[in-house]
Amino acid sequence: MSTLRFHAIKESLTRKPVHIEENERRSSIFGSNVFNEDTMRQFLTKEAFNSVMDAVQNGTKIDRVVADHISTGMKEWAISKGATHYTHWFQPLTGATAEKHDAFFEPIGNGRAIEKFGGGQLVQQEPDASSFPNGGIRNTFEARGYTAWDPTSPAFIYGTTLCIPTVFVSYTGEALDYKTPLLRALQAVDHAAVDVCKYFDKNVKKVNASLGWEQEYFLIDSSLVASRPDLVLTGRTLLGHSPAKGQQLDDHYFGTIPNRAMQYMRDLETECMLLGIPVKTRHNEVAPNQFELAPVYDEANLAVDHNSLLMDVMDKVAERHNFKVLFHEKPFAGVNGSGKHNNWSLSTDTGVNLLGPGKTPMSNLQFLTFFINTIKAVNDNEELLRAAIASASNDHRLGANEAPPAIISVFIGEQLTNVLNELEHVTNGKLSPEEKTDLKLNVVGKIPEILLDNTDRNRTSPFAFTGNKFEFRAVGSKANCANAMTVLNTIMAKQLIEFKAEVDALIKKKDLKKDEAVFNILREYIKKSKNILFEGNGYGEAWEKEAKKRGLSNNKTTPEALKAKISDKTIKMFEQLGVMNKVEAEARYEIEMEEYVLRIQIEGRVLGDIARNHVVPTAVRYQNILIENVKGLKEIYGNDFKKYAQEQMQLIEDISKHIELINSNVTKMTNERKKANAIDDIEKKADAYCFKVKSIFDDIRYSCDKLELLVDDELWPLTKYRELLFTK
Repeated sequence: MSTLRFHAIKESLTRKPVHIEENERRSSIFGSNVFNEDTMRQFLTKEAFNSVMDAVQNGTKIDRVVADHISTGMKEWAISKGATHYTHWFQPLTGATAEKHDAFFEPIGNGRAIEKFGGGQLVQQEPDASSFPNGGIRNTFEARGYTAWDPTSPAFIYGTTLCIPTVFVSYTGEALDYKTPLLRALQAVDHAAVDVCKYFDKNVKKVNASLGWEQEYFLIDSSLVASRPDLVLTGRTLLGHSPAKGQQLDDHYFGTIPNRAMQYMRDLETECMLLGIPVKTRHNEVAPNQFELAPVYDEANLAVDHNSLLMDVMDKVAERHNFKVLFHEKPFAGVNGSGKHNNWSLSTDTGVNLLGPGKTPMSNLQFLTFFINTIKAVNDNEELLRAAIASASNDHRLGANEAPPAIISVFIGEQLTNVLNELEHVTNGKLSPEEKTDLKLNVVGKIPEILLDNTDRNRTSPFAFTGNKFEFRAVGSKANCANAMTVLNTIMAKQLIEFKAEVDALIKKKDLKKDEAVFNILREYIKKSKNILFEGNGYGEAWEKEAKKRGLSNNKTTPEALKAKISDKTIKMFEQLGVMNKVEAEARYEIEMEEYVLRIQIEGRVLGDIARNHVVPTAVRYQNILIENVKGLKEIYGNDFKKYAQEQMQLIEDISKHIELINSNVTKMTNERKKANAIDDIEKKADAYCFKVKSIFDDIRYSCDKLELLVDDELWPLTKYRELLFTK
């Protein structure tokens, strides 16, 4: 065993778990580091409090004078909690969060100083943000970018810093972050859904999109990770032979949580409670050392912020426990990858979940309206939804027999399929009293009973209905939820706007009652959306063939998938709803394509380095040992040595073959990378990296993994899968 590998394993085995005391109930500390409604009541004037609440609930603008009062109260609260600095906390298009800390401290002359934090500093800042991805919106020398306070997501304290959630825009006003388009999409779906809700309840004034994410992740000992250059630099293992035991016994899934992992989880949950992140569920996932946590549902914007914050906190807490958290969608070959299931629904300010069945035919007609419109929205925009979850890392996971395929489809279950089939045959036009009674009582009225036992979930479905919500299962574990949520809420807003226009037109044209018009439009939507519904196995070739017949896309790679983001149809929709303009949409496409190229480029360079500078020299060293052994046998046995050295000579030959293959394939990959780097057009460059460079990775890995089985374990330089996945 190599020295580095030996010390890494020894350190992980001798390390004692960190013990965390829990002296108080979690509920008693929940949100204590958050500037929430209760805290604002204590530290703000009545005018300031009402102004913030009005901004949160109605989107009204906060006056600068009032902002000074708010900032004073926020500063006093933060300092009372031990904060010394403040930061505008935002989510640039890097996939990570960003922050620049400024001290409250400010000299006032004559050797004196005060703590200062005014309304201007709260509401807006101007970070030097030229190095963040911008997709050509600005030049590098144009450093100006503005962060602006988002009062709908409360400020919080982490460590000794007051963190203020903000949007991030360019000097000319274009969005340079994930939050801004999301807020616009949420506003669009709010307005569109309220208009449709008026058919059923005139009292509805606001509709919120809710999100409950499920975060999957791996916990690996940090010393073992440090011994793997590929894990350190790319977040995944670029080579490594599968261990004899992986996940085939299903013994890790929902099993007893290992002690050390439990200590980490308890520490993490305490931090989450302080920050108001309502984590509730924890369990072992399918793969060894893979886990999941999930919160209670929250308003979508806040839920996105919580998930982005959570990933930062998970990393920091992991350091205290000598763990490394792997968020990569496929860090290990041969075992399950990780997703971030986005459970999405819409709810009204009157307390109704629009995707949950009710107790009356009227409430169930409302449920069916939003249920069928969601299916129609996905049917009409399946390529865009696929683009929303596209990344170099998620490409490894989609369709890998533990995740949904790249084909977007909707699973609703057999019972609801039968309901839609019955609705499809509703009379086209006015309903007789008998038809209306039969429809409402025998079809719509039975929905709660139908859904009572409809708890099955198709793990192979990217978009599944699960009783009172839709679960977008294809989102990647390290993705920012805002990407998927922006698209989903935008397409839903567009669909609801079209639905209302069609219903109103039918009422006016054919003198139909509201219910009759709604039923007739839903009937047509069911017919038009049948192709997206699929109940079977999404992994098989049969579904690929069937999906092709249905006209569904199957964009297996990110370069193919992302093109939907800049189609005329997409840009027109984003512009009409005010979610993104053409410049912003094209910039995001440019940024995501560039990121794809850079990710594959880094992986290629790391793989080439490990293969040539770690694997090959080790194989040569072991081969030399074998050669010396053969020479010794020849000295002892003379011409008869071959019958005693057959295995060694075969090993020498096999090692030579794989060394040759590694060198030739690394050279081939390097040459293809150089050709790709010379391409200016980002689409062509991404295609070159995808189909010319990345396609060679598996050939290099194959030979390296074969050598891992052939070379003496004591010489092998890299920590093996059995050590990474099974060392506690």
